[in-house]
Amino acid sequence: MLLDLLKQRRSIRKYEDKAVEKEKLDVILKSALLSPSSRGIRPWEFVVVTDKKVLEKLSQCKAHGSQFLKDAPLGIVVIADTQASDVWIEDVSIASTIIQLSAQSLGLGSCWIQVRNRKTSDNQSSEDYIRQFLNIPEKYSVDNIIAIGYPAEEKKPYSEDSLLYDKIHMGKF
Repeated sequence: MLLDLLKQRRSIRKYEDKAVEKEKLDVILKSALLSPSSRGIRPWEFVVVTDKKVLEKLSQCKAHGSQFLKDAPLGIVVIADTQASDVWIEDVSIASTIIQLSAQSLGLGSCWIQVRNRKTSDNQSSEDYIRQFLNIPEKYSVDNIIAIGYPAEEKKPYSEDSLLYDKIHMGKF
């Protein structure tokens, strides 16, 4: 059930030194391609990275919060054609969440690395850093990278007791 999957899914930043099987990667990518988007425009595209040297270089895309990518066996760079849709941010966010839930359903861990509106340690735009390194055309924005792999850390699942029910408003605020 989806609720159980959501309780189990946590941000994983430590991974086993084990490749993600092609069959599992195929399921993740098909799931991403099935992600809903506004008016069915599907402005998102995905750059799949498994090369350790490239992952290490990508792990330097931000001053903080991306270094663990160098130890992940897989990174999916989520980009969007910003000219195709005015709600591309929402569309890539949905696709990125679908990627993470798909990975979780396959026994893999994942963590979202925010790229859009972030800077490298030398104050360069994280988007520009990645765009140049991966030869991504200028019309695409780099929103995030999803690190994926077999978890090398355990985190307790979320408990329904910790849900913030006071954030729910019925009928009006």
